[in-house]
Amino acid sequence: MKTAEFTYALPPELIAQSPLPERAQSRMMVVDRRGGAIRHARVADLPGILRPGDLLVLNDTRVIPARLFGRKSDTGGRVEVLLVEETAPDEWDVLWRASRPPRPGSGLELAGGCIRAEVLEPPRHGLLRVRLHYQGNFMELLEAHGQPPLPPYIKRPAGGNAPEQTAEDRRRYQTVFARQPGAVAAPTAGLHFTDSLLADLAARGIRNVKITLHVGPGTFRPVTCASIADHRMDAERFIVPAETADAFNAARHAGGRVVAVGSTVVRTLETAAGPDGLAAGAGRSSLFIHPPYRFRAVDAMLTNFHLPASTLLMMVSALAGLELTRQAYALAVRERYRFYSYGDCMLIL
Repeated sequence: MKTAEFTYALPPELIAQSPLPERAQSRMMVVDRRGGAIRHARVADLPGILRPGDLLVLNDTRVIPARLFGRKSDTGGRVEVLLVEETAPDEWDVLWRASRPPRPGSGLELAGGCIRAEVLEPPRHGLLRVRLHYQGNFMELLEAHGQPPLPPYIKRPAGGNAPEQTAEDRRRYQTVFARQPGAVAAPTAGLHFTDSLLADLAARGIRNVKITLHVGPGTFRPVTCASIADHRMDAERFIVPAETADAFNAARHAGGRVVAVGSTVVRTLETAAGPDGLAAGAGRSSLFIHPPYRFRAVDAMLTNFHLPASTLLMMVSALAGLELTRQAYALAVRERYRFYSYGDCMLIL
């Protein structure tokens, strides 16, 4: 299939720039992939839409304030880094912005001098490998000096080279069930849930369990090739706890549906599932789900509205079908749904 088949026209004013006051009041388009019916609801309506015995699977990764600003030690030039993944103790692959690439052996003074980054290697595949030097607790330093890595399509008055951050962003660009620090982007479908909504679902016999996939920039890396078969996904770390595997296998045995909350959950479950069910454990997933794809783990999916020609939109098209996805997105534009990370969502049944 061609990348151009997954494009659509989106008016810029439909890109959500901030979250709604209440998480569960986001609009939710309900798409029936078998009959092709589309209806409109709210996330708060989920307890009446899902069935007792269905199993919600959530991603409990926690977004770290991974964006740091500073200067080059030798020239004083401004630099911005985004921590992507810790490859060894205190060694990180980072994305960077500077007038010129930092040289191996040079240093970066970050977070007002509280963190020093030693450049270890020349940039490779857009990433720079650095060793961090600091005193004290690293996560506490990040919380004090780092910024949540909001997506670039959130256009606010610039603070440095990034969109202006607010105290509300620190709370709302994070799910209420986030526990495991390591993501550089939020699993956005999970942003719609509240503790009370999860309790209402549980009261109706709809249990929830967790996986962890630390969302990296590879999830959002644009598809630049003409044919989608030529695109390669970056590998991302995941963990499937034993409790989750047991609940998944029990739900399947009892005839319940597995409802994945977000693309990261879909990719984790489809990677870890086999002929005998879901296996607990840890690994890395570079699975690229696009039409045609036969799902073996996921029956339904809650997901936000995604960028044109993105791997996320291709995943949605694999589950709902390309033509039905096109109809749903065209309707979402006509009905003025809010798009992307802080936007509304779609439930594919």
